[in-house]
Amino acid sequence: MEQILGKEWTITPAGGSTGEAYYAQHQEKRLFLKRNSSPFIAVLSAEGIVPKLVWTKRLENGDVITAQHWLEGRHLEQTEMKHERVASLLSKIHHSSELLHMFMRMGKKPLEPESILQHLKDIHHDQSKLDTSLDIHKGLKFLQEYLPYVRNQKKVVCHCDVNHNNWLLARNDELYLIDWENAMIADPAMDIGLLLHNYVPEDEWQEWLNIYGIELDEQLRYRMNWYVVVQSISFIQWHFERNEFQEVSNWMKTLQTFFRKIGF
Repeated sequence: MEQILGKEWTITPAGGSTGEAYYAQHQEKRLFLKRNSSPFIAVLSAEGIVPKLVWTKRLENGDVITAQHWLEGRHLEQTEMKHERVASLLSKIHHSSELLHMFMRMGKKPLEPESILQHLKDIHHDQSKLDTSLDIHKGLKFLQEYLPYVRNQKKVVCHCDVNHNNWLLARNDELYLIDWENAMIADPAMDIGLLLHNYVPEDEWQEWLNIYGIELDEQLRYRMNWYVVVQSISFIQWHFERNEFQEVSNWMKTLQTFFRKIGF
């Protein structure tokens, strides 16, 4: 990073599970740098969904470095996820035709439920010795049983990891959704389901969805449930591949709690 900015800049690692992220500072200038960030960062910045993009540079080895405004702020607390501004921003993302067209121009294909389920089955077969194999088998059975309820749905750009740590509330009171490396074109229930189940009391779902802009009906419930199971299994498998067994355990508990909640 020093060869890009110059020795006068102070650069420190920013952490993060994907890519390489850094904070850079020189006098009053401050940047957030990331190696091989989402290629859609320019559109996300233009839409006001992530902090403003300052520049993008391609290195000789093919890596791309992006620089964004480094904003002082904090992640949302879990209790803040039910606030209307979260519903409003997620609705803005899901209804952004510019974002959808950019994703499609960059070669992103809509995720169909059948292909999602088959992918999870393939990974489960490779991880058959996983201690939690029986619970995942139960989840796959659920997905197969309820597959007809999630077919033929409108697809939008989904973030696919809307946990509270990915929502940044800046000191200027602007709210952003960050870390877009896992974004896909999918059923919006992919984002909505996990968010509501994890953060919003069920008796407040309709109020939250009113702000988002849709009605809570049985079809939406089936879709949300389906994608909660999809994401839970996906995160279990992802963390298992990385030997992050505490995270595996956490997501297993999420899956087990969910099945008790819906009586499956």
